Amino acid sequence: MPRFSVIVPAYRVQAYLQECLDSVLTQSFEDFELIAVDDRSPDACGTLIDEYADRDHRVRALHLPENVGLGRARNAGIARATGDYLIFLDGDDTLTPGALRAVADRIGATGEPDVLVYDYARTYWNGESVRNTFADHLAETGPASFALTDRPGLLKVLMVAWNKAYRRAFVEAEELAFPPGYYEDTPWTYPALMAARSIAVLDRVCVGYRQRRRGNILATTSRKHFDVFDQYDRVFAFVDARPALAPWRPVLFRRMLDHFCTVYTARDRLPRGSRAEFFRRARAHRRRHRCPGTRVPLRARVRHGLIRLGAHRTYRLMWAARACRGRLRGRATAAVRVLRAAALQGYYHVQLRLPVRADRAVFAAYWYRGYACNPAAIEAKARELVPGLRTAWICGPEDAHTLPAATRRITPGTRAHWRALARSKYLVNNVNFDRRLVKRRGQVLLQTHHGTPLKTMGLDLRDRPAAARDMDFGRLLARVDTWDFSLSANLHSTLVWERVYPSASARCATLEYGYPRNDVHQRATADDVARLRASLGIPVGAVAVLYAPTHRDYRRDVPPGLDLARVLRVLGPGFVILDRAHYTYGAAPLRDPHPRVIDVTGHPSVEALALASDALITDYSSLMFDYANLDRPIVLHWADREAYEAARGTCVDLRGCPPGAIAHSDDELLGILATRHWYGPRSARLRAAFRERFCPYDDGNAAERVVRRVFLGEETVRPVPVPPAERRPAPPAIAPARFPVGAPAEVAVPAVRQAPTDGLTGARPADRP
Repeated sequence: MPRFSVIVPAYRVQAYLQECLDSVLTQSFEDFELIAVDDRSPDACGTLIDEYADRDHRVRALHLPENVGLGRARNAGIARATGDYLIFLDGDDTLTPGALRAVADRIGATGEPDVLVYDYARTYWNGESVRNTFADHLAETGPASFALTDRPGLLKVLMVAWNKAYRRAFVEAEELAFPPGYYEDTPWTYPALMAARSIAVLDRVCVGYRQRRRGNILATTSRKHFDVFDQYDRVFAFVDARPALAPWRPVLFRRMLDHFCTVYTARDRLPRGSRAEFFRRARAHRRRHRCPGTRVPLRARVRHGLIRLGAHRTYRLMWAARACRGRLRGRATAAVRVLRAAALQGYYHVQLRLPVRADRAVFAAYWYRGYACNPAAIEAKARELVPGLRTAWICGPEDAHTLPAATRRITPGTRAHWRALARSKYLVNNVNFDRRLVKRRGQVLLQTHHGTPLKTMGLDLRDRPAAARDMDFGRLLARVDTWDFSLSANLHSTLVWERVYPSASARCATLEYGYPRNDVHQRATADDVARLRASLGIPVGAVAVLYAPTHRDYRRDVPPGLDLARVLRVLGPGFVILDRAHYTYGAAPLRDPHPRVIDVTGHPSVEALALASDALITDYSSLMFDYANLDRPIVLHWADREAYEAARGTCVDLRGCPPGAIAHSDDELLGILATRHWYGPRSARLRAAFRERFCPYDDGNAAERVVRRVFLGEETVRPVPVPPAERRPAPPAIAPARFPVGAPAEVAVPAVRQAPTDGLTGARPADRP
């Protein structure tokens, strides 16, 4: 008996069925059967199902002799199911990675509930994914399981069958079944939730609900939409047969009328000339199932009252007026937005005529995100060294908590924002300010950048449209011409910046001073590291490996990345992984929950994460150049090197001077991690050479050098940094010599190589410069 029976009906979904079935069969949790029901589909669905059944014993193909519709196709799957729990998935939707594992763990943790409700996200053809807006009702707070009376807000979550797991014994005991016709989920979900003695929730997106450009059955014009009346008759019949459910009648009555209103006002559902009939049927159903004393929200009372009166024409006029009002409101909002923008620009140009304030400096980073990177380190040092300087930081209220108390916050797009840009003498950013910025005489603009360049940048992107996309190179050069200073971490960066960001202004000077954001790596103490690790929940004595891949220009979604569970099995029980997705994605990829994987994507400081970790796994991220200052092991994972080079390209070949081991595949990475070489003496020698080349000025004093040159005007011919061999970076919590050596559960080294490698960099002789 499998744990789950996943039932997938298929009708006219041949373009999406393979992705749907693959999303189930590639789950890390494997104790399931997949019942694929061919609802006499006229396309290739049946053939695809047979192919999958031939390849995978977990797939059970079921071909119906005639087309019976979604509900009855699900019933056919239920009749064949043997699993403890039933899970439904439409043939054009998908399970997210790790969904079945998360569902199984939650069911076990909540005492085998009758129904488990989980979340979903709408996925669009353009790659956009939007989570359910009522996700707050799935918060895993309070009792592990409960009855619907304890959390009636669950009824606001989309009432469909496929965002829940149902205990099969419960379904059989309550004789639940899907009816024929449209809206077949209604007489299934309401009875299931009302009759369940125990319900649990899982606050996790488990289903990708595909929003097709066409083909959604409820978006088609048909008289079958009148089936909604029969479906609610079935719901009320279920309640009438169970007196204990009588208190739910008022709720069902109100939701029934709301549903009728939705169908009636939908633009493309009811055929022309049938709305009056639909309204009469709605009025009759209201009379049949009415519940005196039902409390109705104020905004719904008018709609329900018009149904009670049968005022079809009045309802249509009200509906039309409301739609017209919505359009007018949208136009008015747009007009107000335009007027506000014009007023702000007028205010800005007035401020441009007022004197520049020599004691003001405004900072920003990463397109007005929080207090971070080189600008943050420079701002802190400027407050320390420059007498009378008043600093401000541009960022939204959601990032206000990252700012120090002494720094004033400015909200982007406000009058204070434009006033600061117009009148502050010093402008510091690691990307760009607003494109409407007018650089004034007397202002000083410092471009700090945000990493040593490995990927192709600036003008070099002209021949790489996948990475450049809609970049306006003329505007790019106009922004470069506003720079007074361009910060550089090393000679390599200097050469790249001056080539890809050529300035037409003679006043633009390159400051090859090192990166201020790396000062903390030389100044932090062992106590600082311990505090950071405790705040992240890293167990005492565990080796923390920071996994921080960069973004991919050739992908719109979050790349799946490494199978971190496999990595941990190879590393052994003494390791944990800090999972850090690139900030452009906003979230780490969905993975199976793992007790030794800590998601640190939302942490505001990557420098703090570097200090808290004992080793780094990355790919093409400039983080490797900063991390090398800590003299801790680094492993590069270049599984998609060809694709990355084709789409983005690189401006330096690290194969001749790597910071540590290089793996060209997942298996090769696991093979490297299964040995001690990735953190042994040879790895240390590679890091030392890498540090000599790319970190000559990161001695803990870079911010002071920048502040003295830019803010205090002290001329320095060339800084004399502390030599790398004499630096004492923050000590790791676990030194490489103390890394535990486990007994790996798997060592997946490729059995055959096309050419021998050096065993550490993974580079073949022909690849080496």
